[in-house]
Amino acid sequence: MQLHELVNTFGQDLQRRYGERVHKLTLHGGFSCPNRDGTIGRGGCTFCNVASFADESAKLIPIEQQLANRAGEVDRARRYLAYFQAYTNTYAEVETLRHMYEEALRGADIVGLCVGTRPDCVPDAALKLLAEYQQQGYEVWLELGLQTAHEKTLKRINRGHDFDAYDVITRRARALGLKVCCHLIVGLPGETAQDNLSTLKRVVDTGVDGIKLHSLHIVEGSTMAKAWQAGRLEAIGLEEYCDTAALMIQHTPAEVVYHRVSASARRPTLLAPLWCENRWLAMTEIGRRLDATGAQGSAVGAPFVYTQPQCQR
Repeated sequence: MQLHELVNTFGQDLQRRYGERVHKLTLHGGFSCPNRDGTIGRGGCTFCNVASFADESAKLIPIEQQLANRAGEVDRARRYLAYFQAYTNTYAEVETLRHMYEEALRGADIVGLCVGTRPDCVPDAALKLLAEYQQQGYEVWLELGLQTAHEKTLKRINRGHDFDAYDVITRRARALGLKVCCHLIVGLPGETAQDNLSTLKRVVDTGVDGIKLHSLHIVEGSTMAKAWQAGRLEAIGLEEYCDTAALMIQHTPAEVVYHRVSASARRPTLLAPLWCENRWLAMTEIGRRLDATGAQGSAVGAPFVYTQPQCQR
């Protein structure tokens, strides 16, 4: 079976609702981060190096040109979502946000916005602005970087916020009709598969429309890279990640959309685990596990308890 037959994937969800392929175009809005500029902290999250997933040179290019450049790289799509990805994309005055978002929405082939941000950096004015676009008929996703629901880990990775910040802003956003996508990382220092399942339970209990899941990437330039190079941090293996991800997907209600079940980064920025160079490795392995033991939602209602998967290989 193909992955979209086992998981409610974002691509398939868009295809079903729009009747054709819709692709996300990643943008760099030139935003900063309050966990880097001293507002709440410096140095950022210990796992973070934006260059591992975003082109830092793009911030010098106008939004309209970024969209044109990215659309030219995409095959088999005629409609797009403008995805503000790098840093904290609600971290500005609301009129600045309005100008930037509307510059992205001007294109006739843009059907909506995906806005990546922190749960402690979404003021009411930004929520209301995004709700305006949703009410105008645009597809709008608020993508919140949570990573984990465990306070000890949030402190350890220098996240700068607690789970309550996520809970509060998620409930406010969904009350306004906005869709919320939660970003989660498997393989954070000190966390087990049971911890990952506990995080998922709290996210589901709060209410969520989408989930982005990937393994911890240890990347050059991050604080974690120094710990890994000194032998104080171990990268998660492919088998362990796929076992955990499959269980999380099985415990996820079928209506929740998975925007991602794995992610990739490239060397030399990526230090470990090297299997993350190819996101299809994990996607294929997760699909095999789900095909053998149950698709998304098959464990809903069962206890959120980790047991070693018995996968037919």
